[in-house]
Amino acid sequence: MPDRSPPHDSHGEGPTLLACLDYLRESVALKAEGLSDEQVRREMVPSGTSLLGLVKHLTRVEVAWFALWFAGLDVHLPENELDERDGVDTVLRAYRDAVAASNEIVRRCDDLDQTCASTHLDRDRLSLRWVLVHMVEETARHAGHADILREQLDGSTGR
Repeated sequence: MPDRSPPHDSHGEGPTLLACLDYLRESVALKAEGLSDEQVRREMVPSGTSLLGLVKHLTRVEVAWFALWFAGLDVHLPENELDERDGVDTVLRAYRDAVAASNEIVRRCDDLDQTCASTHLDRDRLSLRWVLVHMVEETARHAGHADILREQLDGSTGR
């Protein structure tokens, strides 16, 4: 797996945050590509974490933070748990579709101080800036997990 360089965007705060988030999102997706359904479903640590489970979780997080809570859209929130119908192709497609929808929501908003349409966890309404930073943190955490799981599966390393 070739090493990828992080983005070097300097076109403003919003585009920089989105470029970093997109880099992390694609890093996670690439960790699951080229593996069999059995490999991506394999639970590699005592907590039961698998590569496919990480991607499915991140799909739910994308939809929840951007479409449901920030934009206030009436959307279906994907399940967090894997089921027998989930395979590498279907889960990656759902993830990339959720990412594309999230990016469209972000691009339609020209103010990073705009707040979420709904509250989350009884907090004050959070800004788009906060959501983007949180999603960078959330995705980066799981990208690191994906790095370790992929290396355990077939020895592949790289970003």
